[in-house]
Amino acid sequence: MNFSIKDFQINIPEKLIAQYPPPERGQSRLLSFDLSKDTLTDDCFGNITSYINPNDCIIFNDAKVINARLYGTKRKTGARIEILLIKPSGDLEWRCLLRPARRIRPGTLIEVNRYLSLEVTGDLGEGMYKIRFSKPVGYEELENIGEIPLPKYIKRKPVREIDNVMYQTIFADKYGAVASPTAGLHFNEETVEKIKKKGAVLVPVTLYVDWGTFKPVREDDYREHRIHREVYEISEESAIEINRCVNEGRRILCVGTTSVRTVEAASDRNRKIKSGKGETDLYIYPGYTFKMVDGMITNFHMPDSTLILLVAAFCGKEKIERVYSHAVSRKYRFFSYGDAMFIFKSSG
Repeated sequence: MNFSIKDFQINIPEKLIAQYPPPERGQSRLLSFDLSKDTLTDDCFGNITSYINPNDCIIFNDAKVINARLYGTKRKTGARIEILLIKPSGDLEWRCLLRPARRIRPGTLIEVNRYLSLEVTGDLGEGMYKIRFSKPVGYEELENIGEIPLPKYIKRKPVREIDNVMYQTIFADKYGAVASPTAGLHFNEETVEKIKKKGAVLVPVTLYVDWGTFKPVREDDYREHRIHREVYEISEESAIEINRCVNEGRRILCVGTTSVRTVEAASDRNRKIKSGKGETDLYIYPGYTFKMVDGMITNFHMPDSTLILLVAAFCGKEKIERVYSHAVSRKYRFFSYGDAMFIFKSSG
């Protein structure tokens, strides 16, 4: 059996990579894939409720993206440095990516602006460093001095009036993610109200999305790839609600791969969710047996990503290739600001 991600027959034309969000939230297209009937349906996201049953349990990620991207200059040379903050480890200290990473050593000083500088205090490898700011830098301060960290395939500078709104989901509540749980970007208040009126329940979980989730798979055997550990939180109320829905035989539908990984990581073999805070490096690829998930609403993902492997694990390699081929032929928009697909089983 071949375990090379290069074996996936998926080619995304660059012109189909969405560079901007739709004019209004919820105006994306939707490709639904009923696994039970093996049928594809072209639709619009506003009709998502027509595929949702009254007793469904819909789990979403309420993580909020931080303005994690900064720019500075090396004090000695004036060389421009891009700083992508990943995780704080105190009032002054953060873990971050620095680019370009060549010639950056512990002790390197970087000026962010006239009021703020940082010192590199440790080299963690792969362009990852420990840094210490000259004064405390929190999430609120980053709102003013940082950029929303759009993915590199969006080849433009962020527009604050657009991206600071549209790259956050309407569920965004808990600061700490460095990438958006993008499947949630399609939901607007009207859609949420329709789902509630239909009788389905919406349940929040939190996965603070780290850059490692989106790190390309470069290994010849994708099973050798490693995902960095990410922090998740599940409240007692959410755990009780999810467990009740499982016990009642309801379909468990996840909004995004981050929600999938959270509930799969936090559940035991009896499909029981534990509340609390934890860390996960769960890596889902073909051959994985899902414990919880009956369907997922997700975006179209990079062909060399762990995310496409997760979706392929859910519906099969050949089927995901067929789905992507269909989406390309119908000119769907791809990746973070692109269109959505709903992959589901007609019944739980």
